[in-house]
Amino acid sequence: MAIIHAAELTPSKRDALRAWLPTRPWATRTDVDILGTYRFDDPTGAVGIETFLISTGGRVLQVPITYRGAPLSGSVDSLVTTMEHSVLGTRWAYDGVADPVYVTALAAAILTGGTEAALEYDYQAPPEKRAVTTRVVGTGTPGTQVPAIDSVSSVDSDQSTNITAGTTRIDLVRVVDTTRSTAAGPSLTGTWPGQSEPVVLAWIRPHEH
Repeated sequence: MAIIHAAELTPSKRDALRAWLPTRPWATRTDVDILGTYRFDDPTGAVGIETFLISTGGRVLQVPITYRGAPLSGSVDSLVTTMEHSVLGTRWAYDGVADPVYVTALAAAILTGGTEAALEYDYQAPPEKRAVTTRVVGTGTPGTQVPAIDSVSSVDSDQSTNITAGTTRIDLVRVVDTTRSTAAGPSLTGTWPGQSEPVVLAWIRPHEH
């Protein structure tokens, strides 16, 4: 379950994404229209995990971000921004593909048939609590063993990011093909406002022999 705070962020998530996206080979524009977001849960409660689906230049991009209370060792090149959170203090926001917590959560969702995290709010008064409008689900089976992931590496292309974590290789779709419903391996599919049919967002490559 992901905990949502009534907080002010400086810079805002939108401004942070606008500044960072043009540095990526799969995103060269600064116009950002957030179509939807989904969250995964960190079982330890230490790391926030939020994935954005963004419309820019006529394309839909997928951008997972992790929020940490301290820098992630060895990941300077994957830092999106530091932001001031009015409840939690300074947060370090990273490209999720560099964060073992995100990659573990993604692999678990794919392999076990997991879904987006439910949202829990730490406040009673306004602002209005957001409805969950973006849904994701893995094609795997509950109870499937998820490999332990301690370190990750990734390589960007102009359409996707290939993540390597031990013997596990995940293709994270960056430029979403809104007509693609299946993949060559276990996958994560999703829907969001304006996209009612599930499409592939990530998939695990079969082991090569």
